[in-house]
Amino acid sequence: MKVELAQLAGQDNGTAYNLQRALAAIAACAADTQLIVFPETHLMGFPSAETVAQVAEPLDGPTVQAVQQAAREHNIAVAIGVAENDNGKFYNTTLLITPEGIALKYRKTHLWASDRGVFTPGDRFATCEWNGVRVGLLICYDIEFPETARAVAQLGADLIIVTNGNMDPYGPTHRTAIMARAQENQAFAVMVNRVGSGDGDLLFAGGSALVDPFGTLLHESGREEGQVTVELDFSQLAKARRDYRYLNDQRLRLPGEVIEHADGRRELLIPR
Repeated sequence: MKVELAQLAGQDNGTAYNLQRALAAIAACAADTQLIVFPETHLMGFPSAETVAQVAEPLDGPTVQAVQQAAREHNIAVAIGVAENDNGKFYNTTLLITPEGIALKYRKTHLWASDRGVFTPGDRFATCEWNGVRVGLLICYDIEFPETARAVAQLGADLIIVTNGNMDPYGPTHRTAIMARAQENQAFAVMVNRVGSGDGDLLFAGGSALVDPFGTLLHESGREEGQVTVELDFSQLAKARRDYRYLNDQRLRLPGEVIEHADGRRELLIPR
């Protein structure tokens, strides 16, 4: 599978600009690319408590619809972050959009300091079946908690997609975390981070990455904008899981109700 990593700068509260950059990146994909991945909340940037009500949109709003149309026109799947407005509740959400529509939605469960007071934490993890691969989504700070990747792994994930908004000085933290999350769950991990500056004195760290199921770093971007193609060889899954399987051997499983949907989605509800 060929995947493109769209490591872009963005504008906080700059939906029109961010959408234009996303649509241009989708249009620039190679004909054989199956998936393009963008950073955390790419479409709106990071709103504040004062701006989120004006910036966040419902998932049937014009911005997500524009990305859905682009996915159909270019016959490609898109993983992209949004600021979601669900009847006055605001979420830091990542979507997997295919030519058929929204295949998977994930609301960030572990809120970073700047998310708190802006977004509501999500209450579940989820995976879906896409192109014969079971995909799970995570967002930025989530990957610093081993339980998040284990949750989507318990739901069968072969590929963990992480939309990232990680800033200095924490780039090395996420480099270590993404390798560990892939290795301990014997799954591929794709992480795409933002670059450039943000509100205040933030400087986003880049370092978008592809990690194989052995925890080997196959690609790592620098700190500049770029759109690079990586290739995932899913035969590596069987090799990584041949001699032992952590999910089978673990003595403790994460609690929570598992919901199986008719469309192939699986959800693990976080216990209250």
